[in-house]
Amino acid sequence: MPMITDTAELARFCQRLAEAPFITVDTEFMREKTYYPQLCLVQLAGPDEARAVDPLAPGIDLAPMFELLANPKVLKVFHAARQDIEIFLNLAGAVPTPLFDTQIAAMVCGFGDSVGYETLATQLAKARIDKTQRFTDWSLRPLTEKQVQYALADVTHLRVAYEKLVRKLEKNGRIEWLSEEMAELADPATYRTVPDQAWRRLKPRSTSPKFLAVLKELAAWREREAQERDIPRQRMLRDETLMEIAAHHPATTDELARTRGMSKGMVEGKMGTALLDAVKRGLAMPAEDIPRPPERVELPRGLAPVVELLKVLLKMKCDAHDVASKLVANSADIEAIAADDNADVAALHGWRRELFGEDALKLKHGRLGLGFCTDGRRLRLVPMEPEEAATPPEPAEAL
Repeated sequence: MPMITDTAELARFCQRLAEAPFITVDTEFMREKTYYPQLCLVQLAGPDEARAVDPLAPGIDLAPMFELLANPKVLKVFHAARQDIEIFLNLAGAVPTPLFDTQIAAMVCGFGDSVGYETLATQLAKARIDKTQRFTDWSLRPLTEKQVQYALADVTHLRVAYEKLVRKLEKNGRIEWLSEEMAELADPATYRTVPDQAWRRLKPRSTSPKFLAVLKELAAWREREAQERDIPRQRMLRDETLMEIAAHHPATTDELARTRGMSKGMVEGKMGTALLDAVKRGLAMPAEDIPRPPERVELPRGLAPVVELLKVLLKMKCDAHDVASKLVANSADIEAIAADDNADVAALHGWRRELFGEDALKLKHGRLGLGFCTDGRRLRLVPMEPEEAATPPEPAEAL
């Protein structure tokens, strides 16, 4: 079918899809020269038909599509949804809901961490994805039939993958496991960068208050300018340049000109003035407003082996239950549990606690052990009596 290029045809198509229990959605976009992703193509599919929508067609109004994406009766199925959702949020002012992300569902179903669409389509839909159009320029018109068919494959095979994943989730009783992740995807705050928080992206190593205050002002200025001009933040000014200015906090154009990455035109123009003003604001920042980097948690002495044991337990549990370990706990979570039984981490709440957290605490306190199976190749969990766990080991004999 040819691409949809006019509003009336789009409205008729979306009206038909509004009767479906779910639709699959994907986008093609360009972002190399802009701050915000530029939508170039939208692929939509119901159970029985799939079409590509041309958002660049002259005069087309995407309102019928946005209405469909907001329809609470129709489930919107994406794969790795974050960038697609960001686009729709920017254009329509709302996140498509309700949502289902097959990448996250696949992690719950044992397909590993961050499984790609091609892998999922191959394993669940028995499809072969043509990769030759992956790096095409989707902003150019006209698109070839091969390009459109490649794009549509991202939603047609997704239907089969979604249906099989749902059946597996229902069989395993894991539908509710997705709720936290879907809630985060549906939160508009997930996709919005607040300029005053932009410094966090830089992950500064220095903890100097003066450095952090200036960096906060510089990063906020760059973020606002990049958003207003709709150009990538790195094209405004590179991260390394911001960090160097924050480290030396120049007060004059001559001092600013010594910064690597700053041209004469940049220093003597509006940018130079704006940067020096940002430096001044940073140096004058009240103490209570100076950003504080996340505290680095130092493990108490002797806990490193506990952390390693907990990591082994996490892998065992996730392998046994066919769920991606990344979805259950990360290294920071493991360290937090090793240091504190009441650590505020996801692994000690809900289904994650049932799957891993409870046994992690038992292992930590000696109520559970690890041992080899009789074949000597596999590990197993060994329940331990409280008295046995509490008995201190005999001191080693001197050699």
